[in-house]
Formats: sequence, C-alpha cells, structure tokens
Amino acid sequence: MTIVADGLSMRFKERVLFYIPHLTIAPTDTIYLTGDNGVGKTTLLKILAGLVKPSEGQVHSAKSKWWQKKPCNDVIYLHQSPYLFDATVYDNVIYGIKYRKQSTQSKRVAAINALRMVGLETLANEHVSVLSGGEKQRVAMARAWVLKPSILLMDEPSASLDSESIARIALMADDLLNRGASIVVTSHQTNALTELCKKQWWIKNRTLVETPRLQLIEPNNNNKNHYASTKRN
Repeated sequence: MTIVADGLSMRFKERVLFYIPHLTIAPTDTIYLTGDNGVGKTTLLKILAGLVKPSEGQVHSAKSKWWQKKPCNDVIYLHQSPYLFDATVYDNVIYGIKYRKQSTQSKRVAAINALRMVGLETLANEHVSVLSGGEKQRVAMARAWVLKPSILLMDEPSASLDSESIARIALMADDLLNRGASIVVTSHQTNALTELCKKQWWIKNRTLVETPRLQLIEPNNNNKNHYASTKRN
C-alpha cells in the first residue's frame, strides 16, 4: 500500500505547526521521523493514520481519495502510551482479529505467536493491570502485529523499554517489512528499531526534509553518539 499527502498543513489558531507540500510512504519504506519536541511529529503520524484532520491538504492512498472520511484499517498508529482494554493480555491481542472470517483456532494461534514473539506468552491470561509499562507496550505491539497492517506508525515505541524488549519489537517490525509493510518510527534514542530505517524525515523550520539513511558513528573523544548522513549503496 502507498499513501500520499499533498499540501499538508496543521495550524493551531494563528500558529502554523508545519506545512508539507508532498510526502509519500511506499511499500517496505522504513522511515525514522525526528525533530525537536513540539514540532509536530505525533500530530503528523495521527494525520497519516486518519485520526486527526489537517487544517489543509489531503492524505489518500495511491488509488483513491476516501482517506479523510474514515481511518484506514491497513494503517495502524501505535501510541507511545499504549491504549489497552480492561481485560486479559490475550483478549487485548486478539481483539483486532476477533471478528475476522477465519477459524477460532487460527486466530488463537496468531495471538499466541504474537505474545511469544514479545516474550509474554506465559502472561496471556493475566489482566493487563498487573503489567509494567514496558510489558504494556509489548502487548500493544503484539496487537498491531496480528493485524498485519500495510503501514505501521510507531510513536516513541521504545521510550519505556529495555534493550531486550526493543529487540523483540524490532523483530516484529522486521517481520512486517518482510511481508511488504512499511514502518515510520519516532524515537529520541538509537536502537534496534531505528537501525531498520533506510530513510530519515526531519521536521524543522515548519516543514519536512528527507535525508538518506543514517549510520551511527562512535566518536573518539566522548561518549555521545551522533549521526552522519551517507548515501545508500
């Protein structure tokens, strides 16, 4: 699935958050979305997911322009503070596919496989209230994965996770990529998820700038990591 945005603008009263003339997310795109706090990264992801209406412009699939009328089930937005139902871990994961036309057994297998991938299979029957913040984020990722979205928009998914949990989520994201999906990730840290990304979008000066893939460089004189743009071979 490809989605396209044209003339995308977001304003709050007299303040212009951003204006983006054009952007495209194509199949298997892996995009790291970055920028200072408050520039509109979360807002942009919600617009692309059909959850927030822009002040101007339109977002649509390559084949139709119905996008603004309702959210698209092929595009999943993963919030940095996961929204979970007042239910068990298993019930949360299976929710999205519960009413699909497939056997109960196949849906159960998909949900258990997802929980196994995030290391929470043994907690399937536990209520989500007993989970840590990181475990809740892993449940949210498992729920997104079973839906097999065409585009997964991940808003600070690693903020409350340790390195093992990030690696598990990155494994799921990579599996979706291998199935032809696309991912967009926002993050303030370098990790296994951002390493999947081959493109970078910067929101700065109230617009969107695309740069080539980034490679992590280890400086010789201090412990801070920084990035250098390098063209993809």
